[in-house]
Amino acid sequence: MKKSLITIFIVLFIDQLSKFLVKLNMQLGDEINVAGNWFIIHFTENYGMAFGMEFGGEMGKVILTLFRILAVAFIGWYIYGLHKKNAHQGLIICISLIFAGALGNIIDSAFYGVIFNESFFQTASLFPPEGGYAGFLHGRVVDMLYFPIFKGYLPDWIPFWGGDHAIFFRPVFNIADASITVGVFIILIFQKRFFKNF
Repeated sequence: MKKSLITIFIVLFIDQLSKFLVKLNMQLGDEINVAGNWFIIHFTENYGMAFGMEFGGEMGKVILTLFRILAVAFIGWYIYGLHKKNAHQGLIICISLIFAGALGNIIDSAFYGVIFNESFFQTASLFPPEGGYAGFLHGRVVDMLYFPIFKGYLPDWIPFWGGDHAIFFRPVFNIADASITVGVFIILIFQKRFFKNF
């Protein structure tokens, strides 16, 4: 259980620290080139799912956040069960990464609207006197990691998209999104080893 808790704490700490630093020091749309033009800190916010996807307006936002809370509760219960069954440590760490990522984005959705003001044309303030930019469960998820490794036109011989301008990798994401993605991919790669005793 100790390794799980440490994994969750480290991911949450890095995720929330990076979001606070961006929110308190950048305006929406600001960019910092970290490594040329292929790794950029690009401050954006989204209302919905991972990698900037959205879901159903204000009511959809509340439903999505409540669903995330239920999912995180289930994942927490599942991690506890894995420990009881002495499951493979790799599986437990991967599920912990998924749990931490989901919880990191829930924190944004639930609390950022309450504790921060807007980032439009200004850097946000923490606990502004006039109050936050939205109510509980209506906060926006902070994204900032952008890796446009390839920019250019696709070759004409590619079906459907030949000749179109393309950027790879286009989505802007955060540490929480990355944690979920890494956890899922490692489980897919090592599933035979992880689930051999189930």
